[in-house]
Amino acid sequence: MSANHSPAGHQTTTYDSAFLKACRREPVPHTPVWFMRQAGRSLPEYMKVREGIPMLESCMRPELVTEITLQPVRRHKVDAAIFFSDIVVPLKAIGVDLDIKPGVGPVIAEPIRTRADLARLRDLTPDDVPYVTEAFGMLTGELGATPLIGFAGAPFTLASYLVEGGPSRNHENTKALMYGDPQLWADLLDRLAEITSAFLKVQIEAGASAVQLFDSWVGALAPADYRRSVMPASAKVFESVAAYGVPRIHFGVGTGELLGLMGEAGADVVGVDWRVPLDEAARRVGPGKALQGNLDPAVLFSSPEAVREKTREVLDAAAGLEGHIFNLGHGVLPTTDPDALTRLVADVHEATAR
Repeated sequence: MSANHSPAGHQTTTYDSAFLKACRREPVPHTPVWFMRQAGRSLPEYMKVREGIPMLESCMRPELVTEITLQPVRRHKVDAAIFFSDIVVPLKAIGVDLDIKPGVGPVIAEPIRTRADLARLRDLTPDDVPYVTEAFGMLTGELGATPLIGFAGAPFTLASYLVEGGPSRNHENTKALMYGDPQLWADLLDRLAEITSAFLKVQIEAGASAVQLFDSWVGALAPADYRRSVMPASAKVFESVAAYGVPRIHFGVGTGELLGLMGEAGADVVGVDWRVPLDEAARRVGPGKALQGNLDPAVLFSSPEAVREKTREVLDAAAGLEGHIFNLGHGVLPTTDPDALTRLVADVHEATAR
């Protein structure tokens, strides 16, 4: 592997990218853009290469992961790629019996509800996920100056899947454990923080230029519960990768009331969903953090004129921020017209060119 294709070489090559400059709150040539779920079901080329291959298997094929990760970079000219994987991959890698059911999501065969169940969650090592390291090696060689974002699921969201046995609307089993056995809950989140930290370290050491922690379900909690029962584990994850010096992004859905605490947990960039304008989000988060977001993904189903108008609203709200990465307020919806995303990238670049 040549120096330029080594992990350190890729991170050096990408250092001056608009995306990483925005993460560091430095002046940028234009507002950088990428989209959560930019690689996936909205792209016909994705559907073609994934045909007949189950989701978890597709995450374990380095050549396929490389192709899928590159597709939106080629098509949309986004400012960053995000590694194609799933938040339950590290759980599968350590032997948790789970599957991703189409139309449902991750389903856990034996939910974790007792202290004896906790013993099933062993440590993750790089040897558990060789396909991740291999795919990162391929991607950093292909991407050149385009940054590659690694990611993982946050301890609370992983715990919710494990305790509920799958996706949940009300998280009643999760909250019952959190309130009813605080020590077991704390031990479960700490164990998941260790696993998540190990998974992010594998990605950074293989060439990730930044990492994002997805806490998809944490918006179900009140701020006091977040601070007491979740924030210590999330903070442990961010602290575990701090020495690498790569930007750390924190994102959750429905987290308007938690934005300040999510910033306190240790992220360099706080992701904001579409419910809170970015200028208000900046007030809640406080100084010293970049923000990411936050166009409503459903806006993309409107007319090009309406999309442009809503995009300008986001950019206007972001005008005074220390650092801004343009993104959607959640993932790309499966039936989104890919051309709408391509136009959006071009529009943001044009509107913000310095």
